[in-house]
Amino acid sequence: MEDLRNYKVEVTDAMSTDIMGYTIFGMQPPSSGTLGLSLVMNILNSYGNSNAVEGDLGMHRLIEAMKHMFAVRMNLGDPKFVSIGEYVSEMLSPSFAKQLRQKIFDNTTFPSEYYLYKWNQLRDHGTSHFGIVDADRNAVSMTTTVNYPFGGGVLSPTTGIVLNNEMGDFSTPTEISPDQLPPAPANFIKPNKRPLSSMTPLIITKDNQLAGVIGGSGGMNIIPAVTQVFLNHFVMGMEPVDAVQDPRVYHKLIPNVVLYENCTCIDGIHIELADERKLFLKDLGHKLEPRAGGAIVQLVVQSLQDTPDLGRKSRKGLNSGIIRGTLTAVSDPRKDGKPAAV
Repeated sequence: MEDLRNYKVEVTDAMSTDIMGYTIFGMQPPSSGTLGLSLVMNILNSYGNSNAVEGDLGMHRLIEAMKHMFAVRMNLGDPKFVSIGEYVSEMLSPSFAKQLRQKIFDNTTFPSEYYLYKWNQLRDHGTSHFGIVDADRNAVSMTTTVNYPFGGGVLSPTTGIVLNNEMGDFSTPTEISPDQLPPAPANFIKPNKRPLSSMTPLIITKDNQLAGVIGGSGGMNIIPAVTQVFLNHFVMGMEPVDAVQDPRVYHKLIPNVVLYENCTCIDGIHIELADERKLFLKDLGHKLEPRAGGAIVQLVVQSLQDTPDLGRKSRKGLNSGIIRGTLTAVSDPRKDGKPAAV
């Protein structure tokens, strides 16, 4: 009861970084999502050509970049308890990303040890995400979790709230993981400490105008999924629906396996990685396994082709210079999702 009485919500400024011509605003650590996506995007951007991320070879490069990212991210933890400044700087650094890119070869992949991992991976679960954009182009990107399907499995009889088991997202000093790697000390449990997460709620701007809102649910798979949808739409120019529905791949570094989607959604849409892409990846040495679905991504994008609204005043006086382009919302069919508006 004393812990509950003393609990205070942490209100912090969003972390912001520039990638691929956009500015993204996202969660600070102990979330690893903003930093994880930033590192992967900087690795891909270091090729110096937007075409570098396209096609079969682009997917191989993406997989390799994700493996390097997952090796680095387990050094993160709650910055109020552990010193992570060096790792934060590296994950935001284009020069560090270029060093990692030089370890990526277009003709092969490598065993897990090649990526210089130190710690076992966080296995987080049970997330929900939604994105909102209003008439004045205020935006919310919100990811929330009780962890695992029903948190702690305890329902408050007075409020109906499902209590979480979020302490399961800490690294446990005595844990022996399936990969035989030691747990990450930066994420050891302590009183009042917050655990490492994979949450990746993002607000995306271009030239100080809202370009999109994106985020996902699905534990450790969130970062790869959000990264792929971001690449599909904002870099490769796919239509929003195609960007979300495009088949994805996932990698956790250990085991050294590429999980590819092979599933049929409740509305009948079949999502599966193309056979020729599977063969290409296998020829490079990747081990592939099918997965029935993956992380769930919600996406709202705004067309920035429209002329800025410089004339009429809004009810809040916030209209000056704000672009009101066409909004397109896509809710992932992998979870029977539908966009909703009032």
